[in-house]
Amino acid sequence: MSHVDTSKWPSAWKRFMYRGYTLEELIKMPFDKLIEIAPSRIRRSLKRGFTPEQRKFLEKLRKYPKKVIRTHVRDMIIIPEMIGRKIAIHNGLEFVTVRITPPMLFHYLGEFAPTNKPVQHSSPGKGATRASKFVAKK
Repeated sequence: MSHVDTSKWPSAWKRFMYRGYTLEELIKMPFDKLIEIAPSRIRRSLKRGFTPEQRKFLEKLRKYPKKVIRTHVRDMIIIPEMIGRKIAIHNGLEFVTVRITPPMLFHYLGEFAPTNKPVQHSSPGKGATRASKFVAKK
């Protein structure tokens, strides 16, 4: 694992525990041990190894520790060395900048960049049918 600067972390992050391990212990932990404590779906994915795109993304993260890394790799699993970083995740339309925090550990990057917005209906617009003009008031 790469060196992570923990001096600028908020105090809540320093108290964070995941299955009995502090964040500092998780960062120093060997990858095999990290896989053992991950949830089953993530464990299976990590045992199979990273795809070439995911490896390239991790290399960029390690090469540019201060930069916001832009990525299309939504299926990347958040591992301890990513905590504290800002990552711009593509949602199909734009890049959504997300700061990785400890509770996001072992989730997918794509979970934090929604691909659609909820529909917000309003009154009928120009060209609507005559019937839609009369909306029931509740």
